[in-house]
Amino acid sequence: MSNVTVAELTATNLVIVAGKGGVGKTTVTAVVARAAANAGRRVLVVELDGKPTLGELLPDIEVRHLSAPELLEDYLFEHGFKRIARRLASTGVIDVIGTAAPGIDDLVVLGKIKQLERSGHWDVIVVDGPAAGHAITFLTAAPGLLDAVRSGPVRDQATDVQALLADPERCQVVLVTVPETTPVNELIELSFAIEERVGVRLAPVVVNQVDAAVGLPDPREVDFGRARVQVDDAIAAADFRRERVATQQHELARLRSDVPIAQLHLAARPTADITADDVDALAAGLAP
Repeated sequence: MSNVTVAELTATNLVIVAGKGGVGKTTVTAVVARAAANAGRRVLVVELDGKPTLGELLPDIEVRHLSAPELLEDYLFEHGFKRIARRLASTGVIDVIGTAAPGIDDLVVLGKIKQLERSGHWDVIVVDGPAAGHAITFLTAAPGLLDAVRSGPVRDQATDVQALLADPERCQVVLVTVPETTPVNELIELSFAIEERVGVRLAPVVVNQVDAAVGLPDPREVDFGRARVQVDDAIAAADFRRERVATQQHELARLRSDVPIAQLHLAARPTADITADDVDALAAGLAP
């Protein structure tokens, strides 16, 4: 684990956590939120995919779910389309609007997050953002609509959202990966895209499931004596772990070279399942 601190991960009012699906993005969201709460910060967690996981991992921290269709209905309602908003919602047409106007559903979600950030009710808002493929379109919704819309409430909303994302005092993105080739490739691509197209501040990268073993012996140099029961299996397991550690170290070095910012390493766990106790333990390992 590097010397990355809680303060670095929560240096802005808004922290958006993003990464390839399956790399532990939700786990990292929970760890960052728990660490911030342990440091005495008022924390709100926002989740976008409808899963109940974060509420289970953070039972004493406020978790709020944001739904794009519901927020789009609210948006139409607030801008003078009360009757049509209800009709569109009841017929399912409101989902079609989100598809027909690329970026509008992401914009209304970001607009709501902007409202929460501006309210001043929380010191830190941690967003369990979309997976890497959607993260680029999510974060570039505002500049895309600024190019497409010349006036009106949509442009005003896009302007405000873009101002939030591009302000290094208000917003940063925590990118998450595991030390494997494909996830690292996607993180590198994502980091370039959001820096170039959005101008958002990048926080330290979090690398999950790192095998921290050092100095593993070569099993062929270990004297097993005369006992040979299961020795071949033990050697195969040792070879596998040594190869995994070597591969991970190679990917970590490549990540440091291509994305030269600080890294926080979270240790590999024996199972993929994570509990609130695991989150507490990981958060406790972060420096204030």
